[in-house]
Amino acid sequence: MKNRLKVLRAERDWSQAELGGRLGVSRQAVNAIETGKYDPSLPLAFRIARLFDLKIEDVFDDGE
Repeated sequence: MKNRLKVLRAERDWSQAELGGRLGVSRQAVNAIETGKYDPSLPLAFRIARLFDLKIEDVFDDGE
């Protein structure tokens, strides 16, 4: 699943570790989501969207 996580994180000048800390996940998890190797769970996707004050579909794109 494509996502804008890397761009959103960069706009706030947060490292992957900082974002992971804010979300309660590891830096490796953030990296895996950003590179498309891992799709976040629905609760995590909601936390990500809320953190950036966006709707889930504004962060993630399923390609449809």
